[in-house]
Amino acid sequence: MSLKSIKNNNSITGQFALRPVAKWVRTAVIAGMATSCAFSASAQQEQGKTTEVEEDVEIISVTGTRRTIQDQIAIKREATTVVDGLSSEDIGDLPALSIGEALESITGAASHRENGGATEITIRGLGPFLSATHINGREATNGSGDRSVNFSQFPSELVKKVAIYKTQDASMIEGGVAGVIALETVTPLDYGKQRVSGEVKLNYNPDEGNVDNSLQSDMGYRGTFSYVDQYEFDNGQAVGVSFGVQRQEVSSPEAEYRSSSPSGSSLWACLNDPTNTNEGFYRSSAGDCEDQVNGSSNQGYNTDIDPETGKAVSDGSPYAWTGSSRSYRQNETSDERDAVFFALQYQPSADWDINFDTQISDRTQQEARHDLIFLQKRATPGVTGPTLVTNDVGGILHWEGEERIESAGEQFSREENYQGYGLNIEHNVTDRLTVSLDLAYSKTDREELQISNRGRTSDRNYFTWDMGDEIPHFTLTDFDVTDISNFTDSLRTRLDRENVRENVIKSARLDFDYELDSGMFTKIEGGIRTSELSFIQFGGTGNGGNGSRVEYTIGDDTALEILQGCQSDFPESGFLSSVSDGDIVTNVDSDGNVIASGTGSSWATYDNVCFSQAVAATDSDYNGEFGYPDVEYQNTGTVDVTEKTTSAYLMASYDTEMFGKFIRGNFGLRIVDTEVTSVGFRTDYSIGTDADTGFLKLVSDPTTLDKIESGSSYTKYLPSFNLVVDYSEDILMRAGIYRGMSRADPSDLSYNRQFSTNSNDDGAATSLSDLLVGVNGSGNPSTQPLMSWNYDAAVEWYPNEDSIVALSLYYKQFQGGFEQQTVLEEFTIDGETVSLPITNSVTSDDESEIVGLEASFSYRWDNGLGMKFGYNFADTDFEFEDSLYGDTFTTDLDGNTTQLTQGIVESGSVPGFSKHVFSSQLYYQIGDFDTAVIYKYRSEYFQPYTSNGTRLRYVDAVGVWEMRASYKINKHFRIKAEAINLFSAPKSQDFFVEDNLGEVNDYGPRLFLGMSFKL
Repeated sequence: MSLKSIKNNNSITGQFALRPVAKWVRTAVIAGMATSCAFSASAQQEQGKTTEVEEDVEIISVTGTRRTIQDQIAIKREATTVVDGLSSEDIGDLPALSIGEALESITGAASHRENGGATEITIRGLGPFLSATHINGREATNGSGDRSVNFSQFPSELVKKVAIYKTQDASMIEGGVAGVIALETVTPLDYGKQRVSGEVKLNYNPDEGNVDNSLQSDMGYRGTFSYVDQYEFDNGQAVGVSFGVQRQEVSSPEAEYRSSSPSGSSLWACLNDPTNTNEGFYRSSAGDCEDQVNGSSNQGYNTDIDPETGKAVSDGSPYAWTGSSRSYRQNETSDERDAVFFALQYQPSADWDINFDTQISDRTQQEARHDLIFLQKRATPGVTGPTLVTNDVGGILHWEGEERIESAGEQFSREENYQGYGLNIEHNVTDRLTVSLDLAYSKTDREELQISNRGRTSDRNYFTWDMGDEIPHFTLTDFDVTDISNFTDSLRTRLDRENVRENVIKSARLDFDYELDSGMFTKIEGGIRTSELSFIQFGGTGNGGNGSRVEYTIGDDTALEILQGCQSDFPESGFLSSVSDGDIVTNVDSDGNVIASGTGSSWATYDNVCFSQAVAATDSDYNGEFGYPDVEYQNTGTVDVTEKTTSAYLMASYDTEMFGKFIRGNFGLRIVDTEVTSVGFRTDYSIGTDADTGFLKLVSDPTTLDKIESGSSYTKYLPSFNLVVDYSEDILMRAGIYRGMSRADPSDLSYNRQFSTNSNDDGAATSLSDLLVGVNGSGNPSTQPLMSWNYDAAVEWYPNEDSIVALSLYYKQFQGGFEQQTVLEEFTIDGETVSLPITNSVTSDDESEIVGLEASFSYRWDNGLGMKFGYNFADTDFEFEDSLYGDTFTTDLDGNTTQLTQGIVESGSVPGFSKHVFSSQLYYQIGDFDTAVIYKYRSEYFQPYTSNGTRLRYVDAVGVWEMRASYKINKHFRIKAEAINLFSAPKSQDFFVEDNLGEVNDYGPRLFLGMSFKL
């Protein structure tokens, strides 16, 4: 609401009449503001006038679920673009426990679940890397190394509106091929009323009631307080302030079955050929199935192209998938978050509007993990091969053999801090021309600390396992997993400081809006924007570059003493009971009789910190200071990426009548120029001369590193067109065309390069080229964005405020894929320059498409019962090849493409792509009682790892039920109850190929009961 509107309304409603309870809050806020804002005018006295309403006029106030759905319908109907949104009449009324859950209720949106809650959001079944997220119209940072946003970082109680823009116009910040997710917080003067509100929700998770949690009590909570007020001064100035704070302490129970992941080199397709005794499950001597008895190691099924046959070396050989381990994990968890949202709006006159807002969130997640690990890839001759049972894709269903067993543990914590600040100044230069300036700063810091412990058996024990309905079940012979004295071999502890990341975005934007006085065109908008994104991931030692690690092993025979001294009772009863067919471990004697001790769903566990400290103290390298190692910037594992963007746009809006129909919309062009700079570090070399031979040699300096830098730039043109046709009073037709772009993740723009040197002592090197064999590394700062043309058409019917029937068709044509390509890069050593080839991932010129259909339906009966459905179907020919077991190609310096491997797994699709996404809501609202049952479904999708996004991992289809209810006691107080994952739907994942089970996460339901007040 503008200042002019406020003045016009004063004669009717009075000037921001304060409720008595709010007066002391206003006093405190003004006192705090006085240190930074000098206002000479004194606040006007409350007028005390109220509107007199005729007695025979009935005022109906729509609230709760019905109001929320009405707002969703209104947002969609009034928009020029294809958009679906969710807003609340009051701050704190957004009907969800998190922003992720709120977004899931929007047609076409679905989430990736972690720790039982919604995190990354997909739009129309497309992964988060194809989407963009804006908070109050500005880009937001994250700690993941990609461009998605962890929505569990932001409390839904302090957000006023969420919306998903599925088509775009030229004024929107570039980056969303699938769409743009927009979050808005309160602007206090526009809010237009005083509000003091608070809410306390108690959290109880039934699965947590079975856990003796050392990190969090059985009962958690989240408390929220917010305050909004406005003040008008005698000189015509007005100030609005809003403040919100939330404290959350909850647990996120999670029980897991896990196999080795495909992100490293611990999951193999091993040969399952009875005629081949040199490798695989039928090898003639005991050993790892991916190693040959005579020949190479770490091979398994060989996908390399045989030049003689043109097919894979192992073409036609049967295989089965096995990892280095299969394990169970019990978790003790804690999730704490502090969030503060603040906004100050100042209107010195009717022509100026100044807004400052900030969002701060500090989140700490902790887990005490207890693992029972069965090492497995070792094949036992005469046992493993003949007894192996697999399914059609090579997933193992029955396994037998001898291998070690471990009782392991991890103490994990992740701290993530988000800060967002924005200043927006808007000035009405004339009645038609408005100019605005927006300055923004967003920063996310993340750090992970982890203790990893291990105690294992000294002998290889015989065990078997069979796949149950959802997870495997193990049978052991004369081995009690609950006896801690069985795990006294090879005690080890590791302390890691990893994923230490800093992501910052600074931006400035200048826009103008010029209203035209007549004709078809109503206004012209334009502007320029500049931003700088920086992403740093600090390197270290002992952990592959992504952080630092120290490791200690036991140095004497005190293993049993350490284990017994740190032993703890197994923390959970009923572990994995909702996904298991009974006991996860059965202990039998040599005759097959069940032994009670060691049979069940528990094992010997210990306190992780106690174990780690005790093991470290016995290591000869221990210096007496127990702590996590430091990371460092000057390190070969460091990632330092800076992305500078300058963009400009011009857009015209139109509103006219044509062929008897009212039409409106806009068209425009956005031009985007991007410059990427990536910094890395490599071993420092100089060129020397061998004193004996006189030939050249490379001399390395282990005390210093060379700073290396690379980069690229590109300019893209993004036109857009939006059309809305008011076909009749209740039927609307719309269309949209735009060109979109999705940039590569910042972590993929890294520049890590290390030389492969010539180790031939007989080489007579006379040049730098003679000394270097090649160069290895990761990251490609020259990666181009994925471009697409996007087409949308929709028909929407609005019978009334509570109803909608909408059908949308969309088509996206991508230009770009992902492939390996060899290019020449220049390197300078000791003043000399050499060009060396390197093979890396690039954006190809491949074309692919996505075709989709989206439908929305909402209806309410007069008896208070209503429903809402949303469905999205999409199909695509986009192909994403696995880098290890897929078809891979390389393009040489001359542009010739050669196939490197012939894969055994089908290609994945667009990362995050789900063919079917469905959401439904059945609600009943009568009087002061409001309840809703929600069901959300998402079909299977490919979810890349952040550590290695080139390997295929599929998240299986899942349907999740939620429920919420509230009762309004009076105009100030309301009771609320909410349930997430009501029927304990687990998350199941497959590795490399669907039906090769890799991981099952069982979260259980999450229950919240609370009371809110508003004054």
